Order: sequence, then structure tokens, then C-alpha cells
Amino acid sequence: MTVKPEWLRVKAPQWERVGNVKEILRDLALNTVCEEASCPNIGECFNAGTATFLIMGPACTRACPYCDIDFEKKPKPLDPTEPARLAEAVRRMRLNHVVITSVNRDDLPDGGASQFIRCIEAIRAISSHTTIEVLIPDLCGNWEALELILQSKPEVLNHNTETVPRLYRRVRPQGNYDRTLELLKRASYRRASLTRQLASAIYTKSGIMVGLGETDTEVRQVMQDLRAADCDILTIGQYLQPSQKHLQVNTFIHPDQFAAWQAFGEEIGFLQVVSSPLTRSSYHAEQVRELMERYPRQ
Repeated sequence: MTVKPEWLRVKAPQWERVGNVKEILRDLALNTVCEEASCPNIGECFNAGTATFLIMGPACTRACPYCDIDFEKKPKPLDPTEPARLAEAVRRMRLNHVVITSVNRDDLPDGGASQFIRCIEAIRAISSHTTIEVLIPDLCGNWEALELILQSKPEVLNHNTETVPRLYRRVRPQGNYDRTLELLKRASYRRASLTRQLASAIYTKSGIMVGLGETDTEVRQVMQDLRAADCDILTIGQYLQPSQKHLQVNTFIHPDQFAAWQAFGEEIGFLQVVSSPLTRSSYHAEQVRELMERYPRQ
């Protein structure tokens, strides 16, 4: 793999606090995307006493060539105790904001929507002050399942776009760019307010990886497409190759380019753009609480 530039080096964490988070996760038998997807920010986040929980896993029914999560065509049945264990972790870690994501579960009729809902309900019952962000798969376009998740009223609904349309077949072969935009559009505050059918206070969010061969023009077009779908929050980060068997990095993008994308995103109307080489979908996700105070929705 190509040697990483200086700006992608991370500081060593304080392992005492990291160990405390790991102990809670092991005690409650919970998975995190931090560990399963080899996130470069794991030390920083665990050291800060937070984590992004990975439910219905750790095996995924899709084998995206950029992702380090294991592929399994027939994963295990859902664990009915998982929501309660997740809620207990939120309580022990004293989280003000929690991010819940999942593997793709294309083997389930609702794509796993019901498990997201049970996790939201369990957290609400034990830690009512905690704001909840769900980073969901595309549910294979099951919009009824999406509506049920929205009606459980997470504060943030995140679904990653991942890359530009031209690279979808290579990077995200089982995904669909138009379906991703449709999901975000259906979850948007504007649409919910007009139809009065969904949780109108929700904030929508998406993220893309760069360094896979996309152009600046293509990235900006994706950003414009997401704004057209009323997406509120955007994250942009550098793709890093997890192992030799995964897609190679085409380019390491300089921090100045990330800053330019952030400025462009703010100019076209995103409420928040987090854009840097080490940014990931849930990196500093708790900052959304400040955004909610600045741009309240009732």
C-alpha cells in the first residue's frame, strides 16, 4: 500500500480510557464499526468515551471492495437482546449523542429496520436525554421500512452516498446512486413537513469518500445532488485501503482541497459540512447537538 502523507498520521490515544470503552463493549458483547471497519479514529473516539455501534453484525450481506467488514451470505438471525444491551452501553458510557449503524442485511424483508426501531426505543427508555443518530443501509428501496424508522423519531438519519456515480459499479456494486438520493429525499425535513406523515424534526446526513479516482467536478456535482435532495449535513473523508485485497487509493487528497469542498458545501446550503482527510461518517457526530440548537425544528 502507498505510504500515507503526514496529514494522515494520528496521535496515540490514552489507552486507559480506551480500555474502559473496550471493557464495556466486551462485557455487553457489542460490535462497533470503529473496530470492524478499521477506522483510523478509533483511538481518539474511544479515548473520548464514545463509539459507533454496529448492530445486526458483524457480518454483512454485501461485499463492497472498499470495506473491511466481513462478508457473509447468510448471517446469523437477529439477537432480540441486542437493543437492551446497546441501551445499557449508552447508559454506562453516559452518552449525550449516540450513533447506531449496521451491516447490510439484505436477507431480511425490512433490511433490519425493525432492529433499528427496537434499539431506538430501548435507548429512549433508559436515557431519554440522549440524541440518536442512525446510519442506515439503503433497505433495498423498501420505503415502508424507512418510514417506520422515521416514525421512531431519531434526531438524525444518515445514509452514505460513498462515491460519485461513475465509480458506483466498481466501489459500491450492490448500491444504487439514485436510490440513495431517493432515500434521503424521502427522509428530508422539507418533504416530511409537506406530507405530515413522517417525523418532521429530523436532520438528514450523508457522507462520501474521496481518493478513489473521482474529480473535483464530480464531487461538487454529488454535493449539489445531495442538496437537491434536501440533505442537511455532509461528511467528506479520505478513503484508506484497509488491506491489499481492497481497492487501492488512487490519490491522497490535500487538506486544502477538503477545505475548499467545505466552503462550497456551506455556500450551497448544507447546515454543516465536516470535511477533512480523517473525517468519517460519525466523526465528532455529537456536534449535531449544537447544530440542532442553531437550527431548531419542531
